[in-house]
Amino acid sequence: MQVGIVGLGRMGANIARRLMRAGHRIVCYDRDDKAVQALAADGATAATDLADLAARLAPPRAIWIMLPSGDVTERTVFDIAGHLDRGDVVIDGGNTFWRDDISRAKKLAERGVNYLDVGTSGGVWGLERGYCLMIGGDRASVEWLDPIFSALAPGAGAIPKTPGRERRDPRVEQGYLHAGPVGAGHFVKMIHNGIEYGLMQAYAEGFDILRHAGDEGRAPDEKFDLDIPDIAEVWRRGSVVSSWLLDLTAAALAADPALAAFTGHVEDSGEGRWTVEAAVEEAVPANVLTAALFARFRSRRDTTYADRILSAMRKGFGGHGEAK
Repeated sequence: MQVGIVGLGRMGANIARRLMRAGHRIVCYDRDDKAVQALAADGATAATDLADLAARLAPPRAIWIMLPSGDVTERTVFDIAGHLDRGDVVIDGGNTFWRDDISRAKKLAERGVNYLDVGTSGGVWGLERGYCLMIGGDRASVEWLDPIFSALAPGAGAIPKTPGRERRDPRVEQGYLHAGPVGAGHFVKMIHNGIEYGLMQAYAEGFDILRHAGDEGRAPDEKFDLDIPDIAEVWRRGSVVSSWLLDLTAAALAADPALAAFTGHVEDSGEGRWTVEAAVEEAVPANVLTAALFARFRSRRDTTYADRILSAMRKGFGGHGEAK
């Protein structure tokens, strides 16, 4: 298939490259011409602006937007829609607030343009590992674009099958899900990221407790000089707390046990706040997720070793820098 990609940052460029590896044709655009030319060198067709990108795609068109959430994505969605025809599809693969998806879809529908929201997880590793996709939108558009989603998804890999799934959607086992109508994809991704906050916080606090096991004030026979990198490594192997987040933590600790390169000022990119807001709206207790979000706020005033652990994980999976 042919796909237009708008936004060639950490994830957008690699989404384009993974699609090209699967034989799909990419037309790309970014305000940074160097990013466009770098992808063109890998085989993509370069566009000079949004109008040129639309003109280089044969109808029906599929345009994947991979930009930061907020005004820049909002403007781009409607700017590109002005160059599209009935039956074309705009895909937002960023971390947009799900209610904004619903509003956009209604406005685009007036023009006959379809809209999909795709929660995309995989960070800077997606090119090699694939992307876990949570898709919202109409069934016909999702099925038409199935070759795109299938190419981006990680595939079943070596993960054992879950018993009892024989009659369920097999695409889920490949790493992509049609979650429901417009907004459902980003809603599911929002909760995914809220859970991510809680998991990261649990690891961070646990390692911080281990690090202080030999502090002054403890009884001499109760002091432990623990090797934190080795503990992280052994937990990766057969432990019930093993995970990709732990893999990233172990790698960061092996390179620098004190994590001296990190200040511990931990940013939050929106989804954690939205998750807590959804919990309040639904009157669902979310003690752990809320505490994890508030811990990030606190980190910008008084940092700890746990905060440096969080920063290391964020850099590991998403290439995220620290709050300034």
